[in-house]
Amino acid sequence: MNEQAPTQTDAAADRGTRKTMRGIVVSTKMEKTIVVRVEHVSRHPLYKKTLRVRRKFYAHDEAGAAQVGDQVEIMGARPLSKLKRWRLVRVLDATA
Repeated sequence: MNEQAPTQTDAAADRGTRKTMRGIVVSTKMEKTIVVRVEHVSRHPLYKKTLRVRRKFYAHDEAGAAQVGDQVEIMGARPLSKLKRWRLVRVLDATA
C-alpha cells in the first residue's frame, strides 16, 4: 500500500483545470479588487438572433497590476468575499 501524498506539481496541474475567462477591466476603485466585464456571443435557440451577453465578475488583484481598460485573464478561485470568486491571472493587454 504505497500511497503518495500529492506534490506541489500535482496541485498546480489540478489548478490548471479551473475555468478561465478573458475580459476588460471596468473598475479598480476597491482595494485589491477589480471588476471585469466579460462578453460572449450566443444565438437565441428559437429566433436565431445573435445576442451579445455581458457579465461583470469581481476578481482579486493582490498586486494592483490591472488598470481600467486593460484586457485581463481571470481564473476561478475559492470564495474570497461575498462577491469575489475569481482571481487575476495576468494582464494581457495594458492600455496605458
